Order: sequence, then structure tokens, then C-alpha cells
Amino acid sequence: MAKITVEQITEAIESGEYIGFCLGCGAEAYGVEPDARRYTCEECGAKKVYGAEELLFMTVG
Repeated sequence: MAKITVEQITEAIESGEYIGFCLGCGAEAYGVEPDARRYTCEECGAKKVYGAEELLFMTVG
């Protein structure tokens, strides 16, 4: 599992872009809804892309 930092997530949220991250390979994904869960990663094909806001809830909650 890729390590994605809270700083990366916070920067993605603050950017105002629709950014998510793949929990499988760590790739950034664009055009991802903030509450996205299990989207398909364009880099590795895993269904492990989550929206930045969703990831923040997962790490804090």
C-alpha cells in the first residue's frame, strides 16, 4: 500500500482541483470527486482511487 501523507492530501484539497490518490500505487488522479471511493487508477488499474477529502476523513476519523 502506498504511503500518502496528510500534507499531500491537504495540498490537493487546497488546490481547488478534483484530485484523488491511489492507495495501491500512490499516483495522483485528476477529475476525481471529493467523496470518491474505489475509482479505477489509470496508472496501475487497481480500484483504489479515493478523493482527497474522503482520504482526509479516513485518516482523521
